[in-house]
Amino acid sequence: MFFFLICSKFCLNDVVVFVCLHDIFLIDPYVKFKLGGREVFRSKTIHKNLNPVWDEKTTLVVDSLSEPLYVKVFDYDFGLQDDFMGSAFLYLESLEQQRTIPVTLILKDPHYPDQDLGALELSITLTPKQSPLEERRDSMTMLLRRSWKRSTKVTKCQQQSIRLSELHRKSQLWRGIVSIALIEGRNLIPMDPNGLSDPYVKFRLGPQKYRSKTVTKTLSPQWREQFDLHLYEETGGVLEITVWDRDTGRRDDFIGRCQLDLSTLSKEQTHHLELPLEESRGLLVLLVTLTASAAVSIADLSVTPLDDPQERCDILRRYSLMKSMSNVKDVGIVQVKVMRAEGLMAADVTGKSDPFCVLELVNDRLLTHTVYKNLNPEWNKVFTFNVKDVHSVLEVTVFDEDRDRSADFLGKVAIPLLSVRNGERKAYGLKNKELSGPTKGVLYLEIDVIYNTVKAALRTVVPAEHKYMEEEPKVSKQLLQQNFNRVKRCIMVLISYGTYINSCFEWESAQRSIFSFVLFVVVVWNFELYMLPLGLVLLLVWNYFFSSGRDTDVVVSTHTKTHSHKLDSEHKGFMDKLYAIQDVFISVQSALDEVASYGERIKNTVNWTVPFLSWLAITALCVATVLLYLIPLRYLVLAWGVNKFTKKLRDPYMIDNNELLDFLSRVPSDVQVMQYRELKADPGQSPNKRRRPNPS
Repeated sequence: MFFFLICSKFCLNDVVVFVCLHDIFLIDPYVKFKLGGREVFRSKTIHKNLNPVWDEKTTLVVDSLSEPLYVKVFDYDFGLQDDFMGSAFLYLESLEQQRTIPVTLILKDPHYPDQDLGALELSITLTPKQSPLEERRDSMTMLLRRSWKRSTKVTKCQQQSIRLSELHRKSQLWRGIVSIALIEGRNLIPMDPNGLSDPYVKFRLGPQKYRSKTVTKTLSPQWREQFDLHLYEETGGVLEITVWDRDTGRRDDFIGRCQLDLSTLSKEQTHHLELPLEESRGLLVLLVTLTASAAVSIADLSVTPLDDPQERCDILRRYSLMKSMSNVKDVGIVQVKVMRAEGLMAADVTGKSDPFCVLELVNDRLLTHTVYKNLNPEWNKVFTFNVKDVHSVLEVTVFDEDRDRSADFLGKVAIPLLSVRNGERKAYGLKNKELSGPTKGVLYLEIDVIYNTVKAALRTVVPAEHKYMEEEPKVSKQLLQQNFNRVKRCIMVLISYGTYINSCFEWESAQRSIFSFVLFVVVVWNFELYMLPLGLVLLLVWNYFFSSGRDTDVVVSTHTKTHSHKLDSEHKGFMDKLYAIQDVFISVQSALDEVASYGERIKNTVNWTVPFLSWLAITALCVATVLLYLIPLRYLVLAWGVNKFTKKLRDPYMIDNNELLDFLSRVPSDVQVMQYRELKADPGQSPNKRRRPNPS
């Protein structure tokens, strides 16, 4: 039995070219050490380096020198599964005791043994464990220390202060937020034969990445996009920016790059920057703001701020109606207790899994630790998120940690924040990746959401935060058919209403036609413009009291799995045509989805699918009714026109938006309603005995 000491530095040799192609901005390596299949140490991550130097020390206790130490190197990738970069075994029997020995481990990939992946340099010292007499002496010393601590009087206030300071020290994940508004580009170089380009911009801050939309056929693109990145302690403050030309069917062309050192910018102030591109002509116009750290943290179950009465009172006071006009972007806070899971899917050949949870709230992403060899894991962790939009959806995904491969998906749930009942511990049935059907397992969560209603209403009519870690759209025949059917249903609803109105003119029912004629004459004779929003208010109120059911009928095909077919072709022209067809399919697929979604969102607003939004619509329509009643229409139209014509003059860099479309974007479509619908889980029944869903 020995102490095993790893001391001094590790060094990764040059990595072959194919590794560089994986990530344009080099790699972010870190090292894992495993002993007996259990992770015993993990190094820090060195960003953007092919020859990292860690200079870390750790002490490991080994029971037998016959068991080798398994060393693996990974490339950290924020929001995605980390990439395997090579591994090696360290055999302890070959080392001398009581002597520091330099060791070089050659990294290999078991699937590609002939490739050279570099090497790790370590300094290792083997020392014997203490004798039983020394162990007893250390045990007595520890007991004396514990008894002394118990005899020391510490007040409750001091204990709370120590606990909160420890929570802040261990749980705070980043120290600030970088808000970036990409305004425009000027005088970019042409990359296409027509003398123009299709430019887009990539941003990178540490492990975080963002890609802007593509503006076609221009050398002075107007993007007008806003997004946020997190500023981590270990990331550094250099924002890397690259400009590319979109080239369909071929690799995109590089236009230029620039860097921004965020440490040179003052806090809590918006900076208007014009950054010239290096080794190229042209510049980018940005608005950059550095704000204080958001309340995003991880802690043990024993440290829960909302369970402390004093802390809860402070948070309730912070988001009370009296504080509605202070820091409008700070809408609220959500606390998630991840308790445990039961009856998970067995992902390993041993019939077990190594599960961990990933929690995502828009662009905030936190992870639990891994519970090894368990189908009923207990995490008992508390996650705290800052809420910038109360219409956000909390996504909790369970993965299985796997050696040298990407993590296996075990299940997922999506929970809209407005559907949460505070303090209720619930069992959520896990769903598949598409959230369209159940999978094996139950997840136990307890969620608390505290927010300011006025701030939430104000944030509803501004553009929603863009999620920059979304997957690229893919061509799917099933999804295309599904979106087509959704559009068809919306059109059929309009046709049915048109048929009903036409039947009134055809006098198919005398009673109905007479009533419609009288109503038409009365309304047209006495119509005023304020009656239009008032009529919509009456429609919403009618549906609130007399609707047959709150649950909307969602008919969505659950057969969304697609089979990928590998097509090999040596003719470049054929591949270009294939890429062009793929772009057309994606465009049609996205257009159908957008049209269907807006039609379903209008219907779901009227049907009270989300009561908060329906009440907000009633409030806005009542205000519009009063304004139209008190103020002549010509003055309102004049004010609207003056505002439209002078908006560009008052703020040249304002990002224009449509309040109505921003409101509708918060209303879930029928597909989202189906995805967010909770599965009934019986906590008393063993999940392993639940009946499998019928594939038909």
